[in-house]
Amino acid sequence: MDGADLDRIHAPVMPERVVELVAPALDREGAIYVDATLGMGGHALAVLTACPRARLIGFDRDAEAIGIAARRLAGVADRVTTVHAVYDELDERLDELGVDEVDAVLFDLGVSSLQLDEAERGFSYMQDAPLDMRMDRSGGTTAAELVATLDERELRGLFQRYGDEPLAGRYARAIVEARATAPIVTTGELVDLLQRATPAARRNAGHPAKRVFQALRIEVNGELRALESALPQALRRVREGGRVVVEAYQSLEDRFVKRAFAEASTSTAPAGLPFVPPEYEPEFRLLTRGAEQAPETETADNPRAKPVRLRAVERIRSPRT
Repeated sequence: MDGADLDRIHAPVMPERVVELVAPALDREGAIYVDATLGMGGHALAVLTACPRARLIGFDRDAEAIGIAARRLAGVADRVTTVHAVYDELDERLDELGVDEVDAVLFDLGVSSLQLDEAERGFSYMQDAPLDMRMDRSGGTTAAELVATLDERELRGLFQRYGDEPLAGRYARAIVEARATAPIVTTGELVDLLQRATPAARRNAGHPAKRVFQALRIEVNGELRALESALPQALRRVREGGRVVVEAYQSLEDRFVKRAFAEASTSTAPAGLPFVPPEYEPEFRLLTRGAEQAPETETADNPRAKPVRLRAVERIRSPRT
């Protein structure tokens, strides 16, 4: 896969805005930029090109994606370190690398173009494939295994919690009834089952598999659990003047990011104090007003950018102050 092919299949979301947000923190020799979701390296290449004094530590759980990113970043390879790991291992892996503080961190959450476009990965409800959905295919539970083993109550709760699926109970019951006859092992089999279980009055309300597939993917990859662990690690690691940027694509992730950033940028002083002592001042300030969205010019060319919600903060006080 050459550079032209990569540019065609993988357009990073809001790259100019990401660069604009992280560049002020990377304007020094040896500044460390952590891309917690390296993917195929689109954001990383944009940042390293714009910030020639920075070096990259790129995390990804998908070994195939790391291989592609390494080829894409070959021209700046002397400034690149890749780590095959989930981003909730941020502290552990940075310690192994002897890195105490970093200057900027990016999380570009959700499923990558590589995973969506390779039918055999089982992420897409539009293509028939094994019901897998693992971002790291070297181990872990597949979506087919979840569908085969969770009971009706667990399936219903999963579809409600991670998919906001109004027909969660109906779909869970249909899955349990169907698997009693034959295992559900492909995306096509699951999609057919969900379509049959959808009332006629709701068949024009979006694809019936969209929310169920989202819920299964999040559970298979532990996405929310990883984010809940990783984001605090990133906030602790950035030096004064350092920045953390998050691009979220579904409401559960964005709500967590919003809450974490709000807490980090709020004074902890008890109510009623006549002044705020320095140790109670917020450690961060918000760099975005609410959640920013991709411009229409970008979503027209890259529809996958449409659901993005971008938030960013800057450390303004050391926790030791």
